[in-house]
Amino acid sequence: MNLRAVTLRFGLLAGGILSFGVGYAASPAETRSTGHILGNVRNSRGIAQMGARVFLYNRFDQMVSRGLTDEIGRFIFDGLAPDIYTVRVLLSSFVPAERKNISVLPSFENRLDISLTSILSTVQMVSTPMAPGTLMSDDWKWVLRASQSTRPVLRFLPDASDTLASGISTSSHSDSPFSQTSGVLRLSAGDGQSLARGTEQGLGTAFALATSLAGSARLQLSGNLGYTGTALSATPGAAIRTTYIAGTAGISSPEVVVTMRQLNMAPRAGSGITVGSANAPPLRTMSAALIDKTQIAENITLDYGFDFQSISFMDRLNYLSPFIRASMDFGGQGRVRAAYTSGGQPTELLLRDAHRQGDLDLNFAALAQMPGMSLTNSHVAIERTQNLELGYERVEGSRTYSLAAYREIVSNGAFMVYSPDGLIPASDLLPDLTSRSSIFNAGSYQRLGYTAAIKQALGDKTEISIAAGRTGAFAGPSGARASFADASELRSEIRQVQRAWVTVKMAGTIPGVGTRVSANYGWTDFGVMVPVHIFVTQNAYQDIGVNIYIRQPLPVFAGLPWRVEATADLRNMMAQGYLPMGGRSVLTNSPRAMRAGLNFIF
Repeated sequence: MNLRAVTLRFGLLAGGILSFGVGYAASPAETRSTGHILGNVRNSRGIAQMGARVFLYNRFDQMVSRGLTDEIGRFIFDGLAPDIYTVRVLLSSFVPAERKNISVLPSFENRLDISLTSILSTVQMVSTPMAPGTLMSDDWKWVLRASQSTRPVLRFLPDASDTLASGISTSSHSDSPFSQTSGVLRLSAGDGQSLARGTEQGLGTAFALATSLAGSARLQLSGNLGYTGTALSATPGAAIRTTYIAGTAGISSPEVVVTMRQLNMAPRAGSGITVGSANAPPLRTMSAALIDKTQIAENITLDYGFDFQSISFMDRLNYLSPFIRASMDFGGQGRVRAAYTSGGQPTELLLRDAHRQGDLDLNFAALAQMPGMSLTNSHVAIERTQNLELGYERVEGSRTYSLAAYREIVSNGAFMVYSPDGLIPASDLLPDLTSRSSIFNAGSYQRLGYTAAIKQALGDKTEISIAAGRTGAFAGPSGARASFADASELRSEIRQVQRAWVTVKMAGTIPGVGTRVSANYGWTDFGVMVPVHIFVTQNAYQDIGVNIYIRQPLPVFAGLPWRVEATADLRNMMAQGYLPMGGRSVLTNSPRAMRAGLNFIF
């Protein structure tokens, strides 16, 4: 053997030894600096549940990762930085399960035992230290080796760019183009909200369906059909909404949303719309929205997009509503958000935050969100808002603190008015769809506001919060008036004032029966009208009066592929926040409403 061959072999052997030594030394260091969350999902009989969707969120309720359980009901999130996390589990025909405030420490395994039932799901946690120098136990290593078909699904890669927003690895395959399908069928009746802030038909049927497309994208389809009964006739209405969520790799997961509505408005005497097809055309709206998210720095993310609206009703109107929001995460020091929105309400931006809960009911709320419309001299006007907002949020254990300030500029402000005595000219009144009231154009205004809020979690299923702030409000005419010559004279009589407000909310699940109750009370000076500001930088909210929302699971026959819930929604039950305008006329932005229904969830 010549000298050159000996030298080459010796070099290869030395390189292999060095590379082995370096790799062996790095593993314990990485293990000691990270923690892990492991779990198994079973039903009430102890049977493992395969295919359950498991979501992992950080302390700011932002999604970190997601995945599916394997054939023996197990999942794993490994290589987690020390922090406070939340785990949510969703599976068709079962009540969602959630575990908050999971403290992940270096070299610790947090094990979750999750029991899903149709009445009340439970999550138990046991934290155990890992053996030095090991990433996970041999038992959990077997989870990744057990099935070749589910291995790509269950492997959570440390790089977020290798995980799809849909929770399915790019290397997974399915024989069927549709998978992970879930849906809700809703039958409901009652009073709806005002056309100025969203409307639902008096008696209606709605549906929502979500499915994965070939394991690489998510498709949601929802719609409703209903009737609103009036003294003259029953007016029909329908809407359909489609959401496509691309399953591309990385933190970016663009969404495309298309929504179409058609509502027939019943003519009403004394309003700006009279009997006759030329004066009472159907209201048609179509919108196309695009929203995306990108990471511009290690701790800075950007949400941005637009919503293009086209409205056909007496006139044809088109307008664009862009929005952008920057989030800066400082870890344990909190999160700062700055946002700018223009045009209509940023519905898609708000729904993107709420999508993390996997609740298809959010699609019903989006369908009911109509553009703010009113009439000015028998011509349609659309409410437009420019909002600049700055918010700060910090999570300390089970408590969340938040602060926010905003500047709001509104044109063609649309509010609900009840004017039976002819105080307001008919050419400036748009009949409301769901009541005997109308919509009035209060003109343009601008205001500054700020708020502070505290939310405290009481266990896994109950939380209480309080929010308070100060903002611009409207005071009515100083003296009694029998009528106004035109709408501009009435607008000049509406004065802007500053008022404080406080909202207290409590939400929880009643043990044993699984009843989910959310109740709040919003207090302010009820002698004025306080327009509600929609926050886009934090979870704080502003509400008026007594509001209660109830969801009650109902027993069903064993073997049925769905579960049933009864719902009740009671809004502003004490009819507070109505602004007197003279005579019997009042102006409000939060009408009293009651609604109930049944949800069939599969």
